[in-house]
Amino acid sequence: MKNKLLGLAILVLGMQTFSAAQEQTPPSDGRQHTFQDALLDQITGRWKLSGGTFCRGAVVLNHRFLQVHEKDVATPPAYEANIMIGYDNLSERYVAHWLDVFGGRFSETLGYGTRSGDQIEFIFEYPDGPFRTLFRWMADKKQWQWQMRTKNNSGKWVEFSNLTLTAASSQ
Repeated sequence: MKNKLLGLAILVLGMQTFSAAQEQTPPSDGRQHTFQDALLDQITGRWKLSGGTFCRGAVVLNHRFLQVHEKDVATPPAYEANIMIGYDNLSERYVAHWLDVFGGRFSETLGYGTRSGDQIEFIFEYPDGPFRTLFRWMADKKQWQWQMRTKNNSGKWVEFSNLTLTAASSQ
């Protein structure tokens, strides 16, 4: 009987210690975790994309996301997007909410990204198939390259778009 009581006491003490440790461990995301990323900080400011489109990068929502607003120069614009990039500390991956003129069906898909050196590749599983967007910082040129690829009907990755972002003096 003594052994059972001792075992029960140790179990209860262990559970209390575990519970107290969980309460003291801050959550992996939330108000105390701002989004700090030296690579993506390079995209803040105004940019001109090859093809005549402009975009602006800014840290928003109490430093939780990087927002890239892209808009072409047509009146009215033929293409416009707000891209919200954040980081999921628990999953250790980037997330991208790509909201654009194609509407809710395509904007409901989150992109998940991983970083390798000076680039981040996002993969979006859209209703009509997978899509990859690679953000590559070319430090020597002070430019960004956005390479977008999609899978064709044969299941092969093909280029959708390949853009260069160059710093713009005004927008």
